[in-house]
Amino acid sequence: MARVAEIRTTCPYCGVGCGVRVKPVHEAQSVHGDERHPANFGRLCSKGAALGETLTLEERLLHPMADGARVSWDAALTRVADGFRNAIDQHGPDAVALYVSGQLLTEDYYVANKLMKGFVGSANIDTNSRLCMASSVAGHKRAFGADTVPGVYEDLELADLVVLVGSNFAWCHPVLHQRLMAARRKSGARLVVIDPRATATTADADLHLPIKPGTDVTLFNALFDQLAQSSARDERYIEDHTEGLEAALSAVGSASLEDVAASTGLSPSDLRTFIDWVRETPKTVTVYSQGVNQSSAGTDKVNAIINTHLVTGRIGRPGAGPFSITGQPNAMGGREVGGLANQLACHMDFDPTDVDRVRRFWNAPRMAERPGKKAVDLFQAIGRGEIKAVWIMATNPVVSMPDADAVREALQACPLVVVSDIVATSDTVQLADIALPATGWGEKTGTVTNSERRISRQRAFLPSPGEARHDWAIVADAARRMGHAGFDYQGPAEIFREYAALSAFENDGARDFDIGAWATCSDADYDAMSPFQWPARKSGPVAPSSPRQDTRFFANGGFFTPSRKGRFVATPARAPARESDEEYDLVLNTGRIRDQWHTMTRTAKTARLSAHIAEPFLEMNPMDASARGLADADIVTVRSRLGEATLRLLVTDAAPMGRVFAPMHWASRYASCGRVDVLAEAVTDPISGQPELKHTPVCIRRSDVDWYAFGVFTEEPAKGELSSLGYWAKARTKNGWRTEFAGKGEAPLQQLTAALFKGKTRSGVQELRDRAGFRRARYEGDVLNAFLTVNRREPVAADRSWLSSLVGVEIDAATRAVLLAGRPPTGAAAGRIVCACEGVGVDAIRNAISCGATSVDEIGRTTRAGTNCGSCRSEIAALIERAPTAPNLRAAE
Repeated sequence: MARVAEIRTTCPYCGVGCGVRVKPVHEAQSVHGDERHPANFGRLCSKGAALGETLTLEERLLHPMADGARVSWDAALTRVADGFRNAIDQHGPDAVALYVSGQLLTEDYYVANKLMKGFVGSANIDTNSRLCMASSVAGHKRAFGADTVPGVYEDLELADLVVLVGSNFAWCHPVLHQRLMAARRKSGARLVVIDPRATATTADADLHLPIKPGTDVTLFNALFDQLAQSSARDERYIEDHTEGLEAALSAVGSASLEDVAASTGLSPSDLRTFIDWVRETPKTVTVYSQGVNQSSAGTDKVNAIINTHLVTGRIGRPGAGPFSITGQPNAMGGREVGGLANQLACHMDFDPTDVDRVRRFWNAPRMAERPGKKAVDLFQAIGRGEIKAVWIMATNPVVSMPDADAVREALQACPLVVVSDIVATSDTVQLADIALPATGWGEKTGTVTNSERRISRQRAFLPSPGEARHDWAIVADAARRMGHAGFDYQGPAEIFREYAALSAFENDGARDFDIGAWATCSDADYDAMSPFQWPARKSGPVAPSSPRQDTRFFANGGFFTPSRKGRFVATPARAPARESDEEYDLVLNTGRIRDQWHTMTRTAKTARLSAHIAEPFLEMNPMDASARGLADADIVTVRSRLGEATLRLLVTDAAPMGRVFAPMHWASRYASCGRVDVLAEAVTDPISGQPELKHTPVCIRRSDVDWYAFGVFTEEPAKGELSSLGYWAKARTKNGWRTEFAGKGEAPLQQLTAALFKGKTRSGVQELRDRAGFRRARYEGDVLNAFLTVNRREPVAADRSWLSSLVGVEIDAATRAVLLAGRPPTGAAAGRIVCACEGVGVDAIRNAISCGATSVDEIGRTTRAGTNCGSCRSEIAALIERAPTAPNLRAAE
């Protein structure tokens, strides 16, 4: 592929769907936000800004592999086709399954869904979006009759009140959060954040409601009841456009607001303030994400929220409505093509009419006629031996699924495991009988849909490395080898045209999803596609490049239920599926952190994104820690009824009493025992099938650790060398690796030094032993290539950011003189990284404060910290507030 001067594409991370401009610079890629893209208008978060640093071929899967040996594509796909065909012939179509991903492009998703549901004859295809958005889908369908997101991003800027529920918006969707914050500074809109934890998002809130986990339905039922009795009730909208109000209200119960406050853990005054603000504010948007969806009552939570908007008619209007924010770049696209096991393509379902319609359109010989197994059920069926062959694409379920150890055991026992991925090192690829190299971001071309129904292009700007192929092409090739017609696609434009035609087929406005305007687009139209929102119906002479759009739904009714009325849904409150008890006395909440993505196969390749948080951790309230004899930086074992993880303890007031939090990102590649989803039970919402990942009873104890160590190395410590040392966690630095260690007994100094200093030329060594521990540095000439410090009994106190910046570079005499102390000379360090976008550390920010900066904006003008995605602004504000000589000032509004 010839290099281009600049290409416009779409970010591969969260569901915001930011536009990106990429320009080759020497052998690298310069990545910037696309000012013309309506999702981000040029902004990128820290992950998006670092995309150019993740495009190396390190760890890439470049050739087909079978049983650990390199094979040809012909051999690999013949074995895939034969394996699936034999399983179907012997055991029926439900003996095979596909597990796909929101990382796929729409065209990839469409071909995989068509193969399974139209030609294999089974709906056993599900997606990792089941783990993040299935409850929202189910709630939309119960209320609206279709999986329709009513609003658009602009509503966040037009609202007078924004309610964020179950979302650390500032960290997980930072570009949208900054759009919201910029609008608030102009309009004075209020922000309410409902979250058990104190987060970067709650720091920006006018009202933080630290709700007891699992009581969201109780809170929104109370709000619904109060709104129904108030002047905010829209009687005309209810009468003309809805049904089921009285039945829904009867399920609320008769609890007083004082009782609701006690049940939810909120103060009565805060509860009344929240209800008053919502009642008084017609332009209210309720934004919700994983804290709502990832629950055994997730669908009821979604409908409880929607009920409050239906009763007030605050839906589909500028600045008003419920708004589901998706987690992955193409979670929405996967929902549109029927990537979920209980859906057909283009928002059709398994009713006889839709099944027949899709069968005729595809000319499908073995059309699936009933839903397949949802993700948790699917892997349990693999474990029971019911599914004989599974094909996993672009996801890592051995880390991300609940009861992750059971998922690993199921795949180990499965007769045929096929994995298509871009990396060779993921936990799931390691279990593949056949591993197929797929193209990744920058190499593949197609479309994605973001959280506001906006379809954008991802475009290739790099050649396919090694023998990697596009996912749609791999699936189509396998389908042809299985004997199926209808898979002779020449490129993604042809697939997109077919998909658009199906969306309009026998539609005439009966279904929400319709992009028929693109059914006859040329390849050139497809290549030039500008971002557009659906629906884009083909009605009259409308050019595909600018199809007519209806950007909001339901302001004037027009729901997709049989009656065309929106449905209130009764949502009686119920407790989480698993409660804490005397043994498992704390409740674990899992989620994301600012600079990492999913299981780190992309983000962990760049040192910049590992600088802020480099180790798996557990947040715990100080009183809970004290009661258990635990201290900050201890290594702790977190145990549930299913498994255990080993994490670094972070004692913080951000964690409420009785609740702990751990990030879900760390896989076996980067930590000895950091896979936290081994703890989560496979308990699901009975309607959506989405697992409960926010409410796992656990117990926590200090790990049996007698020594701690920290080191930086130019060469990666090999996993085999680390395995016998106990606890470890590693992350990249600019020129090497940083690693934490801990273990029991006497510190194995000889083993540590033999393993970690192995193979280095002994040009120069510094070493110090004392009663507290051991420190060693080794040089190649003047270049530091290894440093290790070992402490007995207590965690290592060292400036990790400073030491990480030194490995692989020349060290002057003054630095060498203080190196073994693990602390820099005065003024020589940046300190722990706060702003990953600009690489600004805590010491630079403190220095700016000492020089007179008294607001986040002033810090930004001095250091550039917080001037890109803004996700670090609350942390900067906290540094200002804690500064000993600074007045207690908030961030500039």
